[in-house]
Amino acid sequence: MLLDAIRMQLDSLSKSERKVALAVLDHPQLVVSENITALAKKAQVSEPTVVRFCRTLGHGGWHDFKLKLAQSLALAIAGANEQPAQDDLASDLISKICSRSINTLLDLRNNLNSEVIQRALDILARANKIEFYGQGTSGIVAADAQHKFFRSGVPTVAYSDPHIHSIAASLLRKNDAVVAISQRGNNAALTRSVSLARKAGADIIVLAPTGTPLAELATVLIPIDLVFHTDPYTPISARLAHLVVIDILAVGLALKRGPEFRKEMQNAQRALQAFDIQFDSLIG
Repeated sequence: MLLDAIRMQLDSLSKSERKVALAVLDHPQLVVSENITALAKKAQVSEPTVVRFCRTLGHGGWHDFKLKLAQSLALAIAGANEQPAQDDLASDLISKICSRSINTLLDLRNNLNSEVIQRALDILARANKIEFYGQGTSGIVAADAQHKFFRSGVPTVAYSDPHIHSIAASLLRKNDAVVAISQRGNNAALTRSVSLARKAGADIIVLAPTGTPLAELATVLIPIDLVFHTDPYTPISARLAHLVVIDILAVGLALKRGPEFRKEMQNAQRALQAFDIQFDSLIG
């Protein structure tokens, strides 16, 4: 995911920082084994430029960036970036798709900032109402989020129609929260609705790539930086990352509500069982 994040931000980097980025992308293993002087020489820039590049990507400096890159490369499963081919056997598809999904989750675990998740949970815990916005595939993730979160006892709703979520956004108030989900972060209608929600005073949690128009509107950004190729199956990985982050937030909010909430969920489960309806609790 770190290399994907670099690819995603290439166009937004300065000319000199872009040189550093290309050097890292071309020789990631060498970057891990060399020092900052070697990378600066390879990219034909100064060492302070390398440090600025690291900080632009959200790292504390060279050593923090190098450690994250080493972890990302160490966890990566070989062959995970291979694209499905027309003549692939079933065994090839199993290997490629599973490896890609595993790599996505390993990168997510390695790079997801716990402080950012905590800030998002604090917003959700004090929210009077939580609304999930997404379109297309992200709309499906939003619907899944609503299904998980409505059991938290906080009014929740998911909207995937741009006209509906724009109207809903304009009616929000302070202490309401919006969770906006996007694989690319540049959908004009979704960005407009989030702008309306922010103007109305709502807090905005965004699951989208870094440096995108939607990310710029976030009260809290949870970056999902996956590069998009012409491969039509790449969004599968992005959707998986979004779903896992939603699970983290949903379980975190359920636990944050405390033992009284747990008792309420257990009472609801018993009531449903009387009608032979299964209740899939978030926290067991």
